[in-house]
Amino acid sequence: MDAATVIAKRIALELRDGMLVNLGIGIPTQVANFVPPGIRVFFQSENGLIGTGAVPDVGMQHRLLTDAGGKPVTALPGACTFDSAMSFGLIRGGHLDMTVLGGLQVDGSGHLANWTIPGKLIPGMGGAMDLASGAKRVVIAMQHSAKGKSKVVRQCNLPLTSARPIDLLVTELAVIAFPEGRATLLETAPGVRVEDVIAATEAPLALHEPVGTMPIQ
Repeated sequence: MDAATVIAKRIALELRDGMLVNLGIGIPTQVANFVPPGIRVFFQSENGLIGTGAVPDVGMQHRLLTDAGGKPVTALPGACTFDSAMSFGLIRGGHLDMTVLGGLQVDGSGHLANWTIPGKLIPGMGGAMDLASGAKRVVIAMQHSAKGKSKVVRQCNLPLTSARPIDLLVTELAVIAFPEGRATLLETAPGVRVEDVIAATEAPLALHEPVGTMPIQ
């Protein structure tokens, strides 16, 4: 199982029946593929769609159905579309139960940097700052390291997305929460030891007792 699948499957277990959930671009979009049986979740895309489904199979894409990053999505029966003003009214008004976003860095206090790397040309922040500030719960889907360096850092050296700390970080190695602003290891991935996570993490980690194993299949 690749890293993105591990992360998406674990985050899908955070979903609850009736939730309104925003999925950011990248790994977060895969969460829609693993909704637990027996629950109905309403996925929102910030470009103006509620009712997104799983990523379409190759050849089944529709040019008018995309996520906020322009990638193809599917629409479930009963899905609805609306303009950007309505979409951001939902986000900024605190109506999203959860958002799942990608990350460039998360620091030991739970602060997120996910929108730019200085010196690289980008079109803008997009809705990241609104989602990280407005959703009731912020979950980050992110690989633990990049180019041999931990992305779970002592302090972000990239521009922050929001002054508000995130609620949960899921990587291919671990599940980390931030109670009282302190990175706390809740679970490790199957076959991954606590010592492995600590060694791969720049930020100091408190340990939840007991540290569990990610319940993914």
